[in-house]
Amino acid sequence: MLYSAVTPEQKRIRFRELLASGTIQQFPGAFNPLSARLIEEKGFAGVYISGAVLANDLGLPDIGLTTLTEVATRAGQIARMTDLPAIVDADTGFGEPMNVARTVQEIENAGLAGLHIEDQFNPKRCGHLDGKNVVDLETATKRIRAAADARRDPNFLIMARTDIRATDGLAAAQDRAKALVEAGADAVFPEAMASLEEFQAIRDAVDVPILANMTEFGKSALFTVGQLAEVGVNMVIYPVTLLRSAMGAAERTLDSIKAEGTQEAQVGSMLTRARLYELVDYEAYNRFDTGVFNFQVPGKH
Repeated sequence: MLYSAVTPEQKRIRFRELLASGTIQQFPGAFNPLSARLIEEKGFAGVYISGAVLANDLGLPDIGLTTLTEVATRAGQIARMTDLPAIVDADTGFGEPMNVARTVQEIENAGLAGLHIEDQFNPKRCGHLDGKNVVDLETATKRIRAAADARRDPNFLIMARTDIRATDGLAAAQDRAKALVEAGADAVFPEAMASLEEFQAIRDAVDVPILANMTEFGKSALFTVGQLAEVGVNMVIYPVTLLRSAMGAAERTLDSIKAEGTQEAQVGSMLTRARLYELVDYEAYNRFDTGVFNFQVPGKH
């Protein structure tokens, strides 16, 4: 009720344990706090919070328009709804190395288990679009070094994302991943890998956990969790899947209302009132309210 009973510190320890378990972990992307609770109920290991989703939810494209305050606030609202560890996309760190340092501490304060910072220019663009530009090696490593130096909880995970595969090729991605780990990254997110063999190449290059992004309509095929496990991937995210599913359903319902004058045809596919109340733990709030506000209102004199 209200907030998770698991502290952020405990969630961070749990996240580290999951990554070290030898078993691949699935982190679906939450687009709001209630979807994070659904992810937990379905038995997933953790929650991912996509920068693209946060931007799109505000009606903005994923080109670096969101601010640190917006991301930290919304990520905190999502993370507090679940006992699972949650990690967030922090884009390029929202500025120069000092801004990156502040980003890490604000995200720590928001209760997240970790974040990832990428090596694109700011303003950035979606990692699965063409026309990306990446910063030089010195700039990329300075961002990660600043992030690692700024954290106060040693279990808060600093993940480095690199987009250099799209601009300079796989060998450059291997070299960049190694340098980012040397700069202090606890894990590596190689964006837009074209094949399982490319994930394997990154696995061979570094000794830290690696992440696979299984986003729809992107550069990577939608590999199964089993396929990714076979090439040594430790964590897989589905960043925009739930938002796309929810918005697709919303559009179909609106079309139905417009065409038929009623939502009746769509009711069967909706979350029921009882299920919604179950997700928000309505009964627990009711019990609390009854136990605390058990007085009688005095009559008029």
